[in-house]
Amino acid sequence: MRFVSRSVITGFVNALAILIFMAQLPELTDVSWMVYAMTAAGLAIIYLFPYVTRAIPSPLVCIVVLTAVAIALGLDIRTVGDMGELPDSLPVFLLPDVPLNLDTLRIIFPFSLTLAVVGLLESMMTASIVDELTDTQSNKNRECVGQGVANIASGLVGGMAGCAMIGQSVINVKSGGRGRLSTLTAGVVLLMLVVFAGEWVARIPMAALVAVMIMVSIGTFSWASIRNLRGHPASSSAVMLATTLMTVFTHDLAQGVLVGVLLSGFFFAHKVGRILHVASQAEDEGRLRHYRVTGQVFFASADRFVASFDYREVIDRVRIDVSRAHFWDITAISALDKVVLKFRREGTEVEVMGLNEASATLVDRFAVHDKPDAVEQMMGH
Repeated sequence: MRFVSRSVITGFVNALAILIFMAQLPELTDVSWMVYAMTAAGLAIIYLFPYVTRAIPSPLVCIVVLTAVAIALGLDIRTVGDMGELPDSLPVFLLPDVPLNLDTLRIIFPFSLTLAVVGLLESMMTASIVDELTDTQSNKNRECVGQGVANIASGLVGGMAGCAMIGQSVINVKSGGRGRLSTLTAGVVLLMLVVFAGEWVARIPMAALVAVMIMVSIGTFSWASIRNLRGHPASSSAVMLATTLMTVFTHDLAQGVLVGVLLSGFFFAHKVGRILHVASQAEDEGRLRHYRVTGQVFFASADRFVASFDYREVIDRVRIDVSRAHFWDITAISALDKVVLKFRREGTEVEVMGLNEASATLVDRFAVHDKPDAVEQMMGH
């Protein structure tokens, strides 16, 4: 998560909101006017009921009221029962009825890896969002371990793998839930409703659930990110939009986050690479050229570093002061080698001074300009 920027999280959340909304469209396509009316009524209840009281969550009121209306009027609209058969018993512990061998592992490993990556990313992003909403600090490692143990247990009772849900978590927090008891209660109550009140759950109109999910998508989407497109740096906006579009078009949260992280790294390297300045002045009556390097030298700025020196100047000595610079990788060390060796080819004596401890360690291990055998080989080539 340390490598997932705020722009990636925003793009991820926006894509999730769009996908949630798109998932509701089949329930609003080629249906009667009653479905549209019920959905509109549900949204009205959800957004207006909090002005009456916040003691009862408005989405719950929406589901109860619309279900009662549909039953009382005998409306011919799709219900939860039309989506499939609901379970009628509690989960039972069973060992997987599959051969425990490498062939099975080859089949399930790619899917399990993708599920783990997406699940952990979404859970940690959800934890970050909830931390901001509640002004608290959660233990991300504990959340990850708990999710892994829970998913193993879920598989042993016939359940699917799961992870934190941004939309449901936001609704939970905004409805007053602050502790773990609120999430446990949600799960237990849902289990009891499905198993022991399945007949009533089956009669809930899909329009009520569509209204709730539309509210979830609207509440999940970061509308401020649209307003900030002009105010924020172009690179941050590009990362956010790329993450959103990739996730929406591929329906793959992992690919969207991967693109966002890669773009963030690219833009960051480009920005830091531009923070490099090489100044020079002549000393000792023109026989010495003193270069002062300021900034970060790494793969993105190495070429600029090499191009900052005048190798054709007729001069006896060159002093390169790097006390205000940092060499980060072997590309930077290779660039320093190239500078020193170019000066030496012109017969100019070179002194490198001011290396900090970390840079000096890299130079000692990987540089060749101070190793006679390696220098002779490079000069020969």
